[in-house]
Amino acid sequence: MPLPPHLRPSPGIPLPTVDSPLFGSQGGKMEEARLAFAQDSPPLAIIAAAKIAGVSLTIDPSLASGSVPTLHLGSGDFIHGINTILRYIARAATVPSFYGQDAIQAAHVDQWLEYAPVILSGSEFEAACSFLDGFLASRTFLVGYSLSIADIVVWSNIAGTGQRLESLRRSKKYQDLIRWFNSIAVDHVALDEVVAAYVGKRGIGKSPAPSLQEKVQDWKVNTSGPEIDLPGAKVGEVCVRFAPEPSGYLHIGHAKAGLLNKYFAERYKGRLIARFDDTNPSKESNEFVENILEDIDTMGIKYDTVTYTSDYFPKLMEMAESLIKQGKAYVDNTPKQQMKDERMAGTESKCRNNTVEENLSLWREMVNGTEIGMQCYVRGKLDMQDPNKTLRDPVYYRCNTDHHHRVGSKYKVYPTYDFACPFVDALEGVTHALRSSEYHDRNAQYHRILQDMGLRRVEIYEFSRLNLVYTLLSKRKLLWFVENKKVDDWTDPRFPTIQGILRRGLKIEALVQFILLQGASKNLNLMEWDKLWTINKKIIDPVCARHTAVLKDQRVLLTLTNGPQEQFIRILPRHKKYEGAGNKATTFTSRIWVEYADASIMSTGQEVTLMDWGNTIIKEIKIENGIITQLVGELHLEGSVKLTKLKLTWLPDIEDLVSLSLVEFDYLITKKKLEKQDDFVKYLNPCTRRETLALGDPNMRNLKQGEIIQLERKGYYRCDVPFIRPSKPIVLFAIPDGRQQPHAN
Repeated sequence: MPLPPHLRPSPGIPLPTVDSPLFGSQGGKMEEARLAFAQDSPPLAIIAAAKIAGVSLTIDPSLASGSVPTLHLGSGDFIHGINTILRYIARAATVPSFYGQDAIQAAHVDQWLEYAPVILSGSEFEAACSFLDGFLASRTFLVGYSLSIADIVVWSNIAGTGQRLESLRRSKKYQDLIRWFNSIAVDHVALDEVVAAYVGKRGIGKSPAPSLQEKVQDWKVNTSGPEIDLPGAKVGEVCVRFAPEPSGYLHIGHAKAGLLNKYFAERYKGRLIARFDDTNPSKESNEFVENILEDIDTMGIKYDTVTYTSDYFPKLMEMAESLIKQGKAYVDNTPKQQMKDERMAGTESKCRNNTVEENLSLWREMVNGTEIGMQCYVRGKLDMQDPNKTLRDPVYYRCNTDHHHRVGSKYKVYPTYDFACPFVDALEGVTHALRSSEYHDRNAQYHRILQDMGLRRVEIYEFSRLNLVYTLLSKRKLLWFVENKKVDDWTDPRFPTIQGILRRGLKIEALVQFILLQGASKNLNLMEWDKLWTINKKIIDPVCARHTAVLKDQRVLLTLTNGPQEQFIRILPRHKKYEGAGNKATTFTSRIWVEYADASIMSTGQEVTLMDWGNTIIKEIKIENGIITQLVGELHLEGSVKLTKLKLTWLPDIEDLVSLSLVEFDYLITKKKLEKQDDFVKYLNPCTRRETLALGDPNMRNLKQGEIIQLERKGYYRCDVPFIRPSKPIVLFAIPDGRQQPHAN
């Protein structure tokens, strides 16, 4: 990494080794430590690096002004100086390659650690920004192809400039620098907490956040962003459950619930139960069970056991009968709509004061599925005048003679979710039930039912439902699209299901990052998809192979008069910055195909660049009936590619080119946010799938299903159908990159 001469650092401190006294006996694993520093100059880079690296620090801003930060280890040893501490953290980090992947990258990291403080120097700030902007023009990270402590330290020094950073953002002068800075902030949201605590408007230490005095005494740097507490939770005693209904495939909303349960189970070293809430045989199937388990595994959610609410049907029936005998429930044969109207009005049912014997008699009719029983419901006797309508005698049991995917036709009665969920939670030892805030009004009902059952209390923890623009998350509505052939199936890339968005090209790592960025917030937000796809792009761009394609019906032949008399092949990298992508064979000929859109903006005498080849001068443009039919050019390989405005993708005119089907998708509905009263069918998008035929380079015959590539100057694609035979095109699904505007409006 060549730095400007006047900014080059002095030689760095030698790299510590695993055997160095800086490290504990386990090598690379950091001891519990206390970071002491002067309150007027907090070492933001150290605190931020520890946050990201998974290193636990106790903060102690008690040193005198001007003192050098010191790290005190539990062993009694200490480490003195900012960069020495940073190197220690880098080597002790749980983050892969945080100090680079090899000795050369580690040396580059050292250079950045020495250089970073220059940014805080007022006289050098503009020069540093200009240099960084140029350096990051073609890079995602400062060193190598993954996050290193160099990124965190340089980021922290920029964040530490306070108002100068805001001016930098407003100026739009250094776009690549701002792009890099924002991407680090998005991927590592925990950094915002550090900045909020230590950086005032004028910069580090100059006007600290007012809450700093209260925070610093016992503040611990955590490793996974702002920590979220479960009420009354104790390490080793927490039990949570992820309980989807097997009436459809998991979607991105379920992903949030599943990953939050995973987070709490891991944080409190507790148990996670995967439970299928299979209480409605009319909607459920083994297909959904199998695919839900597959999606849970895909998301990396490790559960301790799998259970089914149907496992508890006998006990649930016993409980229902017990409540009837205690006078806490009754059987109601009021017609369904009348019952609904009475609940809304707070009017008691005529059956509410049935005798226990009358209720048990009707209950037996229900259990046997008789004509009389099919008209009845078991209701809890709670409070028909309660302002919270969920407490107005909710339904506990109803009849259903449909075949159940696990128990067949054994039962004619099934519990409602409201009745079964608290019961099974209590029996399975769940300590904290995570529920989205849409269930808020039902929380009182949940606790009241547990109380009537005589079971222990289960704490409820709410989080906000994940809402996305132009997106339906109701499984009932998604099923409508499947049944009406508006999509292929539940894995359709237009669907918000886990399998659907992965099939469209989303990496599971991006989904996890996106969900964890939302945390357990209770704020109801309508999220844009572009944030998720932007995270995804940062993951795929550094590693996905590059290939070339031209549109089949929009191409023009360019003949090179001084081109090669005999075609020849060169072996080129599939990704210029990532060796792991492998190589590809590129054929060079005197006749090549270029895009018509490029040809339409050329002029005679113009010099253009053929990517991966060199320059050519356009000598002739042949036109018939206003349509460009052919181009003639002359290679000018000694020309400068930096001076040309037009950089062309091209393909050789050979028989080995492969047929491609490039498929783009749009939202299924045209309204950004549907209200409860909206009929979604009225807002169907008439065109949600667009297919364009193209030709691709012969190397694409080797693409595997699921492989992600970039087509030069076209975008990112996922291979859905690989090469089978020349007559059948390879099907590539376009992957959004976060910048594309939706077609729906």
